[in-house]
Amino acid sequence: METIALAEVAAVLADPSRASMCLALLDGRAWTVTELAGAAEVTASTASEHVTKLTDAGFVVRVKQGRHSYVRIADPRVAELIEHLAQHAEHRPVKGLRSSVRVKRLEFARTCYDHLAGTVGVALRDGMLTTGLIDDAGGLTLTGRGREVLDTLGVEIDGGRRPMLRDCLDWTVRRDHLAGRVAAALLSHGVSAGWLSREGNRAVKVLPAAEEPFAELGVDLVALRSP
Repeated sequence: METIALAEVAAVLADPSRASMCLALLDGRAWTVTELAGAAEVTASTASEHVTKLTDAGFVVRVKQGRHSYVRIADPRVAELIEHLAQHAEHRPVKGLRSSVRVKRLEFARTCYDHLAGTVGVALRDGMLTTGLIDDAGGLTLTGRGREVLDTLGVEIDGGRRPMLRDCLDWTVRRDHLAGRVAAALLSHGVSAGWLSREGNRAVKVLPAAEEPFAELGVDLVALRSP
């Protein structure tokens, strides 16, 4: 994200429509301006103006795919900034999610940009620590045992300059969940393997097929669902 004055950053997110767009974009997908307009409940022209301001501030980037144009979060640092700020506010990703059932779904499992958040995300961090798959003695690291388990589950970790693992404060649970390349790979593989399903508006449905692999990661999903 560009180095801009703190006051300017605050001004970018001070507008409720732009805040709603940023929260919607935390699902990790690229959105059209029309879709963002619907999420923020504004006209397409107004949404376009907001996207321009978000782009100028370095919060989002525009992506061209053929004749179509999409908008997405600029990079993981921006996503984590927005997620962290959300814990100090009462915003929800989309205004229509205020019903208690939908809010509970978000609190149980949702995306935070490209990784898993909510109760399940926090439990995943706890479980991997407890079972020795990751270690936090000198900063979060993936252990040899952790690599073996992920390989067995078919989780492939992409290369890149991003940290393998880092903590990300969860705005609903108020504890850390996992971010970084390992966490992104777990979410991506979980969706493709049929363990998880994106339900829209950042909500993630944990499917029955997730119980066995998540147990390997130290998470008892049955107990987690129990009151």
